[in-house]
This record gives sequence, structure tokens and C-alpha cells, in this order.
Amino acid sequence: MPVAVITDSTACIPEQLAAQWGISVVQVQIVADGRVDDENRFNREDLIEMLRAGHSVSTRPPDPGAFFWTYQDAVSAGADAIVSLHISSRMSQTVAAAREAAQQVRVPVYVIDSGTTSMSLGFSALSAARAAAAGGAPQRVIEAADRRYRGASELLYVDTLEYLRRGGRIGAASAMLGTALSIKPLLTVREGEVAPLARVPGGKRALAKLTDLAVRRAGNAGVDIAVACAAPTDRELSVVGQLRQRIPNLNDIVVVRASTVIAAHVGPGALGITVAPTL
Repeated sequence: MPVAVITDSTACIPEQLAAQWGISVVQVQIVADGRVDDENRFNREDLIEMLRAGHSVSTRPPDPGAFFWTYQDAVSAGADAIVSLHISSRMSQTVAAAREAAQQVRVPVYVIDSGTTSMSLGFSALSAARAAAAGGAPQRVIEAADRRYRGASELLYVDTLEYLRRGGRIGAASAMLGTALSIKPLLTVREGEVAPLARVPGGKRALAKLTDLAVRRAGNAGVDIAVACAAPTDRELSVVGQLRQRIPNLNDIVVVRASTVIAAHVGPGALGITVAPTL
């Protein structure tokens, strides 16, 4: 039974990897200065500058029709079943849109709420696609995805909590509001929402602490690592170099461009590290 794997653009999977493993990516939408469109139809650099300038940038889940036609394309390509993996339902209504569309498709569609986002979701979709490519039945594909996203950790540095507050995605991290400007918040994803991890004085110390936490989460297990940033800087290269030196059983490490949907909520200066055991 050929199984198609579909995710959304918050998974941050590089285009070449998605193409290599046959993963279809449904675009979450951005609303910027009155324009509503799929995030990949916006110029990334322009959106980053709009965020920095304080312009109104918000997000919307994909329209159910976008999911329906993506599912139909998979069926036309020969899929007998579809596994559709998405951002936490506590962060977005993307799962609800996928489930609405799934009811109109003639093959089984298994819509999975990953309870996370970014490359925790991305690595999960890649594991699912590998299981599907090996001829796995839907349940085996779902199990491969489930093991990956449940084992993964999202560690996030943000310059400010203001973007999360504006977008209503601040979750339990609201307890950190009012932190002095010199204190930088470190965050994680817990129980499907953004949650506080630590407060650290100064950006350099905060990034060093974030790296320490990633090394601790990795331990001696085999892991894949992703370092995500909205706009390229020297910081992510420095973090990658340290992680390469300090994690003993590093399987793979990639630098990815964070989804601009995620950047709209965490701010253009954020940097994330995903630690995903290879199991």
C-alpha cells in the first residue's frame, strides 16, 4: 500500500529534502499589511524587514481546499492512504482544516496532531516518509512519525516575548512577560504550546545556555540536530560548530531557514535548536 506523507510549512523541511522523500508541503498563510497569501508566495527578506519595522504581520491556517487538492494530487499519483502530519492544534487551526478536507477524500487520510512544530515536526515527517518508502503500511508510517516527534525537543532563544504576545501564542511563557530587556528568554514546546525554560542575562550568554541545554538533551544517544533561524547570521554557524564538537553521537546536523510563519510569532532575531533522537 503506497502511503503519501503530507505536512505543513511550519515543519521547516528544506525543499530539496521534501522533494527527495516525496513529502508534500501545504502552505500556512500570512497576512501582511492587508495581503493574505501562502507563506512561500511572500518575499522572505521583505517579511523579515516588515517584522523589524513593526508592521502588522499575522498568520492563518491553510484553507481546507488547499489540503483537499493536495490530498487529491496524492491519490492521482497512486496513493492508497495518506498520513498528514501537522503543527500543534494548540498553536494553529491547521489540523482542523486538514481534518475537514480529509472527510472529502476517497482514500483513508490519517491526520496527526504532532503537538509541536519546526524541525521536530520536520524530522517526524522525514521519518514517516522513509517508512512509507520502505513499503510500510499506514500504521507503521504513523508509528515512525509518532516516535520521532514524541522524542524530539524544541529549544528556542528569542530576543523578546513581544511577538508571541501579539500573536496570542505565548502560552505558559506568559509568566516571563515583563522580564527586563537585558534578560533573554529561553523557551521550549511542552504539551503542545510554548513554555518557559530559563531566563539568562544577555544574548551571548543565552545562546551559550541554549547550546548547553541541547548538548544535555542529546546526551549519549544518537541524534539529529537542526538549527533554525529566520535570517542568516554568524550565530547559527557558531552554534553548529559547538554542537558538532560536543555531541558524541551526532548523526546529522542541518541549518534550516525557519518558516516565516514561525518568525512572525517568535521574532526575526530568534534561533531554535531541535534535538531529535534517531531511535
